[in-house]
Amino acid sequence: MRVLIVHNYYQQFGGEDQIFQTEASLLESQGHAVHRYTLHNNQIGEAVPIKTGMNTLWNFQSYRSLRSQIREFKPDVTHFHNTFPLISPAAYYAARDENVPVVQTLHNYRLLCPNGLFFRHGKVCERCLEQPLPISSVIHGCYRNSRVETAAVATMLGLHSSAGTWTRLVQVFIAYSQFALNKFIQGGLPAEKFMFKTNFLHPDPGKGEGKGGYALFVGRLSVEKGLGVMLQAWEHLNDKIPLKIVGDGPLAELVAEAANRVPGIEWLGRKSLPEVYELMGNAAFLVFPSEWYETFGRVAIEAFARGTPVIAANIGAITELVDPYRTGLHFNPSDSQDLAAKVEWAISHPVELAQMRQAARDEFEAKYTAFTNYQRLLEIYQTAISRRFSNSNVGVT
Repeated sequence: MRVLIVHNYYQQFGGEDQIFQTEASLLESQGHAVHRYTLHNNQIGEAVPIKTGMNTLWNFQSYRSLRSQIREFKPDVTHFHNTFPLISPAAYYAARDENVPVVQTLHNYRLLCPNGLFFRHGKVCERCLEQPLPISSVIHGCYRNSRVETAAVATMLGLHSSAGTWTRLVQVFIAYSQFALNKFIQGGLPAEKFMFKTNFLHPDPGKGEGKGGYALFVGRLSVEKGLGVMLQAWEHLNDKIPLKIVGDGPLAELVAEAANRVPGIEWLGRKSLPEVYELMGNAAFLVFPSEWYETFGRVAIEAFARGTPVIAANIGAITELVDPYRTGLHFNPSDSQDLAAKVEWAISHPVELAQMRQAARDEFEAKYTAFTNYQRLLEIYQTAISRRFSNSNVGVT
């Protein structure tokens, strides 16, 4: 099978970027011809703002370039990850006009919410979920704290929703969780076009020993990731277990201040993936304190692969990944005292924690390996090909 993968890179290598690369490499390792059509957000700094805004609505250059590359490569299917903001929805029309079916992985809620998170001013916000034009987001400047930039994104969403760009031109949407699927359907995407596929790791990093005696956080240092709640919890814990924090982002100064002030907190900054896996394998457990509706939670299955349990906020898709008292624990979202209580339970129950380590590894082997994911990906591609621009109604699978 010949697969063309479409992706707009972020300015910093993030989760979607990593998934895109891993999936492409997996397909190539199985003998498939893969072509990558990509743009990178570092190009934004070179462009006039008004041009960037227009390209967000429709990028003529990406439309022409993608059509040309489709003709040359002759893919059986195109797999879209992210088109925002530079590639633009014009890419869907390029695939349609070359009669190539489209699969769209939904990594965030961008098609329904300009900032992609359903999160505003430190809280979950769904005001734009069922609005044909997300006016509320413009009023609050939800995208990059700018009303002008948010207006450009909201206009793009409104125009292409009205035109049926996603409902008509996408053959299969990939959802990573039932929670995310429900939100997308509530926002107007057709339920019959969804298929489930979990995220995965490739290659398998292998099980760790968990002998480091510390808790670990890995992720972007930002409000929606629950950094404030986690730092408060460690103040309550009074140095009962060290916390290592890996990552960078807008709350870096807050984390650095906490590391200087609160005993046991250590900020390690950015680390390479092998270094992250080493830290995960030795951690007693991973802390996942997000306060937004995560669509999946890749860092959780990375922990599972290393045999590391996860203490996670009971919100969004991560609720489905972590099975309480088997592969980890849940705590009430935004509740630092409950997080502290769950951490205390974990460190005071070493036998149960050891059992969770094996259960976490078993969970990874059962659901999140490259082989399982590859088989499912082929099913999705074949379904998209069979639905090529048809109006067939196939139930959620």
